[in-house]
Amino acid sequence: MGLISSTHSMSRYHIEGEFEATVMDEVRKGLIENAIPKIENEYEELSAGWTPYESPYNPDFEKFSFIFGTYFLFSLRIDKKSIPAKLVQKQMALAIDKKKEETGREFLSKNEKAEIKELILDVLMHKIPSIPNIYDVLWSYEDKNLFLFTTQKAANELFETIFLNSFNLKPIRLFPYTIVETKSNFSAQQKDRVLSLSPLKYVKG
Repeated sequence: MGLISSTHSMSRYHIEGEFEATVMDEVRKGLIENAIPKIENEYEELSAGWTPYESPYNPDFEKFSFIFGTYFLFSLRIDKKSIPAKLVQKQMALAIDKKKEETGREFLSKNEKAEIKELILDVLMHKIPSIPNIYDVLWSYEDKNLFLFTTQKAANELFETIFLNSFNLKPIRLFPYTIVETKSNFSAQQKDRVLSLSPLKYVKG
């Protein structure tokens, strides 16, 4: 679900650090250098990178803008290949039967089966297209706030890695403890008290 969906699932981040050079130039550079490749690698199981919000399937930041009012707006695209287990089982069964006929044997060794499976996975990885998933990003640089429109663990982890590599700024996911640490006006003593809290278990009497 993205920015203009009727319902939203999002993660909020505090962005730690600042650019030394012009903000606009640094953001543009990070997006271009870490955009998802235009040409799909047929053997790559997973590919991820930035793409324009307006054009998720044509990652051209020279043509499409990433500025939305006072925000930076772009998307994270994750392309992943997934080979169905039942398809592998089918191809394995056919290949094993063929090998038995060719060799005149009733059984194949464990190593032979492993080699057949590796070959099948290689062929299928080459043939099966990647499935794209797109997650919108809305970033207020001045406020150090960023919204990633997903709560999926794998997508969040990939986002955090790519964002740090792209801009050399650290995204800190916000939940009660990190909000106290990064967004509150609490004193150092108050922060220490909150961060030292532990869950309290209630037991019915």
